[in-house]
Amino acid sequence: MSGRRNGNRIRGPQSALTDFLSSHNISAQQIRDDYERRVREAAQQENAGEGGSNDPAPPADPDAEAAAALAAAEAADAAAEKTRKRKRKEEAAIEKIKKAKGAKGGKKKKKPAGSDDEDDDDFDISGAMYVKAAPLPGQFENCEICSKRFTVTPYSKSGPEGGLVCTPCGKELAKEGDAAAGKKTKKPPAGRKRRQVESERLNGVALGGAKTLQQLCIEKVAQYHEDVDELGELPEPVMLRLAEIFAKKRVLNPKTLKLFVRPDSDTVCVHDAAYLEVEDYQGICAVAPGLKKLVIRNACQLKDEVIEYMMEKCEQINFIQFYAANLVSDDMWRKLFQHYGKQLRAVKLSWLDASFNDGTVQELVKHCPDLIRLKLKLCRRLTEESIIALAGLTNLERLSLQTGVQPSCENVINLIKAVGPNLRTLSFEDFLDLDDAVLAQIKESCSHLEKFRLQMNDVASDAAYANLFTAWKNPPLTFVDLSGTRDVDNNNPKGPEEAIGLASAGFKALMTHSGSALRTLDIASCRHISLEAFLDVFGNGTIYPNLEMINFSFCSRVDTTVIAGVFQSCPSIKKVIAFGCFDVTDVVVPRGIALIGVPKAQDAIEQIGTSIDVAEAVGRMIDVGA
Repeated sequence: MSGRRNGNRIRGPQSALTDFLSSHNISAQQIRDDYERRVREAAQQENAGEGGSNDPAPPADPDAEAAAALAAAEAADAAAEKTRKRKRKEEAAIEKIKKAKGAKGGKKKKKPAGSDDEDDDDFDISGAMYVKAAPLPGQFENCEICSKRFTVTPYSKSGPEGGLVCTPCGKELAKEGDAAAGKKTKKPPAGRKRRQVESERLNGVALGGAKTLQQLCIEKVAQYHEDVDELGELPEPVMLRLAEIFAKKRVLNPKTLKLFVRPDSDTVCVHDAAYLEVEDYQGICAVAPGLKKLVIRNACQLKDEVIEYMMEKCEQINFIQFYAANLVSDDMWRKLFQHYGKQLRAVKLSWLDASFNDGTVQELVKHCPDLIRLKLKLCRRLTEESIIALAGLTNLERLSLQTGVQPSCENVINLIKAVGPNLRTLSFEDFLDLDDAVLAQIKESCSHLEKFRLQMNDVASDAAYANLFTAWKNPPLTFVDLSGTRDVDNNNPKGPEEAIGLASAGFKALMTHSGSALRTLDIASCRHISLEAFLDVFGNGTIYPNLEMINFSFCSRVDTTVIAGVFQSCPSIKKVIAFGCFDVTDVVVPRGIALIGVPKAQDAIEQIGTSIDVAEAVGRMIDVGA
């Protein structure tokens, strides 16, 4: 078997002479065999002529002997000439092959010590003739280096001994060749770097220059997470940031989960539990029995037995946040609220389709009267009965609701009357039918709000928003989200005469009331705000010192001048989102600001010394916008 493999071994590509002979059905072995056969036959005939008869030889004829000697000399000269001709052909073929190798950039092998030039020029033409043809593309072959079986392609490379190598080994050979030749490693294409920059911008990151040492360390830990055994005593913000990055890269698994759970932990945040099983959830409670805050998102394997184990091991829990925990039954939710009862301070549940109905909400209100934070988002089985029941939680400070049904304005008004005086956060998402009376009740009942969200509504008018933010006894808000509050009649894109949703008057009143403290502003799809209103807010010299993020997406009146005014009037701005704002062109983005959604925006400008002269850039942008 070994002899067969050695005979089939590939020694390299065929020579030009070999290809020529093969194409004309000429075999070098056949030529040699024919020559040797003719020589043998001539020798046999000569021997037969000399001693093939027993009769006495006739007397020698001097003339005949001379003729025979002359014929023999002529035959020897012909054979010698034939040999010389064959050698010349071989040498011509060798020179042709060497020239072809030189044209392809082939390198001569290093001469061994003491070798002569004539030895280096020797070439075994017979060996080249008998080399087996290389496999054709599509055939299988074993790699010369790693012996791995691979499919031959037109781009398969030859190994050091003439055999073919697989793609990974070919890349390694190319790298070694470049390193030996002193070539510089090619830089990655610019497009890849740009994609990374755009990804960071979408996350709100717009760093000018090198990243911080902390950020680099966090990224390295996430990159080599399989080799990390312990994180040590890291601060809580760093641990939370690491957990977020692990979740984003989808590397949070039973092995890496142990990095974030310590016996002295009172907070565990698992932002992506898709790879965790029941035993992993129970392991969290077993390792950290002193847990007070438990956050689990994508909790697809969170089951009743996990909740029972948690109630048995963790007696101090007062904050629970579960995302997509659809395998927990209604009975187990009720047992949970009955067990922890008055010690619960925060409950956040999202994307519950199979369980958590109105009866469970009533048990929550009954057994957890001291609840100060409640978030029920996309709980599909909740109805208007839950809105009525929640009015009993009079100690609530933060309330966020997004239900599968549209509650009546009357029940929402009663809820605001009951819980409004203590509220610091009020969030209604996809409450499409809330009207002006609800906004009026918010103004009357709520006087301590910090965050306000009323998203996706097409009933409340601009006049009601203007009335809400005019002479409101509530202190300035720090977070406002009124995205999607607009008229939805596509046949009348400019809207009715009396504007529906947040429009010019309401926007001006909002910025007058809360502009001094506002940090986040989301008015996406509020398409009835005019260009004059934007310029009046951001172009009149008023400074909004705390504003860090603005979402202008699909506000069609926003143009280059408005963006320039934002850069000038908001010294703390970090992120501006402007998808669908097609009048924003030729933007100069100051350093440290992430402008998202404007394809014609330039990259962040690097400056020597201080940051960019914003006034000069704004002046250029205003000229372009005008």
